[in-house]
Amino acid sequence: MAEPSRVIHIRNVGHEISETDLLQVVQPFGAVAKVVMLRAKNQALVQMEDLSSSISAIQYYTTIQPSVRGRNVYLQYSSHQELNTDQSSHGRNPDQDEPNRILLVTVHHMLYPMTVEVLHQVFSPYGFVEKIVTFQKTAGFQTLIQFQSRQSAIQAAGALHGRNIYDGCCQLDIQYSNLSELQVHYNNDRSRDFTNPSLPTEQRPRSSQLGYNDPSGLFGFQQPGAAYGQAAVIAAAFGGTLPPGVTGTNDRCTLIVSNLNSDKIDADKLFNLFSIYGNIVRIKVLRNKPDHALVQMADGLQTELAIHYLKGAMLLGQKLEVNFSKYPSITPAPDAHDYSTSNLNRFNSNVAKNYRHCCAPTKIIHISALSPEISEDAIIEHLSEHGTIVKSKLFEASGKTQALVQFESEEEATEALVCKHASKLEGSTIRISFSQMQNI
Repeated sequence: MAEPSRVIHIRNVGHEISETDLLQVVQPFGAVAKVVMLRAKNQALVQMEDLSSSISAIQYYTTIQPSVRGRNVYLQYSSHQELNTDQSSHGRNPDQDEPNRILLVTVHHMLYPMTVEVLHQVFSPYGFVEKIVTFQKTAGFQTLIQFQSRQSAIQAAGALHGRNIYDGCCQLDIQYSNLSELQVHYNNDRSRDFTNPSLPTEQRPRSSQLGYNDPSGLFGFQQPGAAYGQAAVIAAAFGGTLPPGVTGTNDRCTLIVSNLNSDKIDADKLFNLFSIYGNIVRIKVLRNKPDHALVQMADGLQTELAIHYLKGAMLLGQKLEVNFSKYPSITPAPDAHDYSTSNLNRFNSNVAKNYRHCCAPTKIIHISALSPEISEDAIIEHLSEHGTIVKSKLFEASGKTQALVQFESEEEATEALVCKHASKLEGSTIRISFSQMQNI
């Protein structure tokens, strides 16, 4: 392998593959400084802002084969340490295109869902936004924004191109569209005509492809051909490489969990444990097999993480078995607990941080959302029924009261987590997760 370089050489780049497609492959690992498309050779050169980003990308794609628009592409270090600025096609100014009042916007590194409301809030300070249409392409999430005036579109493009909507993610890549007028037929979560609020909303049909408004499609990477994009984002959170056995390409969202303690387990306890690895849609404890339960998560990568970290873990005196279910989803029913809109789902915000905190059960739990006046004794009293507490520590971080509690065993810490996460303690609904610290 060539010496590590900030410049990545990408081969087998067909004419159908755009610069935007390639950005989606590498941007999860860091900011891109320059891109050169070598169309005659079906190749491209991408310069990352720093060497560590380039190394993370190359390491990740030695285990996962990236495919763009149905074509396998191959990444390696370039012999160039830096690209000539004059050759770069990335970082172009939108003003170099023919200005138009309609903008074509691609959102890169999208860790949070994009809604019409969010987009309107971002673009409306630059002028009256008449219409917004959103859609999903292989390149990623895209939207067309129609302003009332050309000048407003120019100002928005100049101010927002290359900017992030949220800190560290959701980067805007803006071009001028060649359309003269957007056609909007419905005012709903995918399109909006702000000049005609009386348009129908259109009842969305049930489909196996989940949209942005569906909590089980939370991160917007559910479209065919884009699953590896989410895997790359999460691999970056894990330091460039997914855990062993986690492919990032699985599309099975439902787990069968067996060997449960049927006398003590319930759906809420399972939610408290499995929600560490992703958002929970539904959970159903089987009536005919009370030591079995189905757990439906938001996407297939989260189920892979849950299997990786929880298979064989001890829960309430039993050794867990966690596998993929033959059922693609859990049918809504009175005995199926629905958590899709629960604000206790951990991945509704701080997505990348939550993936970084994924780990197997440990002896130490981290407790947050505590009352500022809480005492260490009150915390110990709240948790001591679940096992022997070896050490504890109350501290303040970012102006918030938090605690670490170390049990004698992983099983005791797991029991405390499943029984007391989201419980009330001195008026606060506390949050509990496993800590990756070795000791307190």
